Amino acid sequence: MDTQPAVKTVDLSRRFRRGREVVDALNGVSLEIRRGEFFGVLGRNGAGKTTFLRILATLLHPSSGQAQVGGHDVVAEGHRVRQIINLVSGGETSGYGILTLRENLWMFSQLYGIPSRQALHRIDGYLERFDLGRKAKTRVSSLSSGMMQKMNIIRGLLNDPEILFLDEPTVNLDVESARDIRSFLKEWVRDGHRTVLLTTHNLFEAEALSDRLVVIESGRVMALATPAELKAMSGSEIFYELTVRDLPGPFGLPDGQAEIRSRSDGVCLINVRLEDDAQLPPLLQLLATQGASLVWLRKREPTLEDAFVRLVGKAID
Repeated sequence: MDTQPAVKTVDLSRRFRRGREVVDALNGVSLEIRRGEFFGVLGRNGAGKTTFLRILATLLHPSSGQAQVGGHDVVAEGHRVRQIINLVSGGETSGYGILTLRENLWMFSQLYGIPSRQALHRIDGYLERFDLGRKAKTRVSSLSSGMMQKMNIIRGLLNDPEILFLDEPTVNLDVESARDIRSFLKEWVRDGHRTVLLTTHNLFEAEALSDRLVVIESGRVMALATPAELKAMSGSEIFYELTVRDLPGPFGLPDGQAEIRSRSDGVCLINVRLEDDAQLPPLLQLLATQGASLVWLRKREPTLEDAFVRLVGKAID
């Protein structure tokens, strides 16, 4: 078995200019992704996730540092990298609307250099797997957004890539379509020689799919660990969820210690971080003196979002 990492980066950086402003989209990212791993890149919008992925996919050159994919340098050997990868982005529009679903996928297979008979066999198999067989002769312009994204996933699988890059692959999809795509990807990577790199700000998706996660903020690596290890980074704090009615406004806890989510019916969900259970009764008394009524209360285990807030200092988008 090849022990060489699927991806390796050393002090990888990318700098952009926006007028007179200089923006460090990536700043010294060093990490390794193992072969056969489902690896997640978690971060807020603008954290550098997509820039990182685009460098690895040879669509951007780094400003400094090095990156290898499948043992090949992404700058000096970009042509060799492109032979073993594929890239799928959420919400992308690919192909030609006047062509049918099957015709579009066949067109891409020819760009990948796959023999036509082999390509059509793969296409028909994937169309059935994603419940799109009955739409094979439908023009792409008539497909729903969920069907279009499934087509994009199939397109990314046609060349049977060693390393598949996914940039927010389920964004804007309905729950059923997103669940189907996640289920397939988890099954697909079990082959052992395949590696998936997923960029997302969807915490549920990151935890459900990833063997390990890297948290990126402002182009820097904040943590790299398994989802369970990341959740353990929440420390010794205690977490409560409260549902209250008629909350007049902020109720005196320090910034970052409570997150309030209002609903249209006047009910608020409050996530609270406390250092000790003894802090709960004074908090409930404070709510009562402000005229708020407690509807529901529960103590909960730390989540990936709690760990993210502790690491980054802000909630994810």
